[in-house]
Amino acid sequence: MAFKKKNNFQNFSSGSVVRKTGKVFPVLITVAIVVSVLFVSVFFTVKIIRSRLNNSLSITALVEKWKEYDYEECYNISRQILEEKPFNNTALTYHGYSSFFLAVSQIDTSLAQGYLDESINSMRLALYNGRKSLKPQLEYMLGKAYFYKNTITSYYYSDLAIKYLNMAREDDYKADDIAEYLGLSYANLNKPMESISAFTEALIVRESPALLLSIAEQYYKVNQSAAAKQYLFRIKKDSTDDFLVLKSMNLLGTIYLDEKNYTEAKKEFDSILEKNPNSADAYYGLGVIYEKQGDLVKARAEWRKALKYQINHAPTLAKIASYGK
Repeated sequence: MAFKKKNNFQNFSSGSVVRKTGKVFPVLITVAIVVSVLFVSVFFTVKIIRSRLNNSLSITALVEKWKEYDYEECYNISRQILEEKPFNNTALTYHGYSSFFLAVSQIDTSLAQGYLDESINSMRLALYNGRKSLKPQLEYMLGKAYFYKNTITSYYYSDLAIKYLNMAREDDYKADDIAEYLGLSYANLNKPMESISAFTEALIVRESPALLLSIAEQYYKVNQSAAAKQYLFRIKKDSTDDFLVLKSMNLLGTIYLDEKNYTEAKKEFDSILEKNPNSADAYYGLGVIYEKQGDLVKARAEWRKALKYQINHAPTLAKIASYGK
């Protein structure tokens, strides 16, 4: 009997331990899960806060570098931001702008081409989802980027330069050089009247010998030689830029040739040679004068001089080819 009681006691005690253990285990699991969830939540919250803080600090650094005209560092910071957030509009905008200024400062055209491609891609993305207030400036910068891209590639981008510059104007963006860029772009597309109109508008803002020469060249293209000469006379009289003066004199000589005023034409070409004895254009012009006067011996002699100083001078090569040698 004593043995049975002891046995019953043992059975009762064993059952109590099992029931207590069964209750504690789920509680421990629940606590572990709650702790894990809290840990994960805190981890990702801290990560998000740090990410936002770092991003905020990066944007602040980006703006500061831009204000300092440090385009290289601005380019690097914006690129780092875009690696994590490819559509961050602020980073896209500054990356486009800094790439543009790095491009126009390059001597190596292949490097300039790469920067311009980055600039255009970034600004087009920024334009797509940018603030309305920023849109006109982005259009203006895109127009300039396409203009410069046109100058260093074998493809034509003048139409895109005109498109975005006109869009910027329609959105009331103000910049003194828009008219001049439009004039040059229209000239590249062989649209002289549109070019003249834009250049004439640009003269109101800023007169320069280069601008006067551009207008003269466009007037010459549309056979308005009298108007062209007026601008060329102004360059000869007022400009201190020898290169532009010589170009103006050469165009004046060409106009006199067209007018069959050989005396004045010869004066212009001789004056060019006094300033630059190696001018293939001037020797070519003198050769044409002799050709028109029927003296092919002298004409060929002048053309040979032209090729001596510029072996690939296209007009001279065409003249010599037309006479067999």
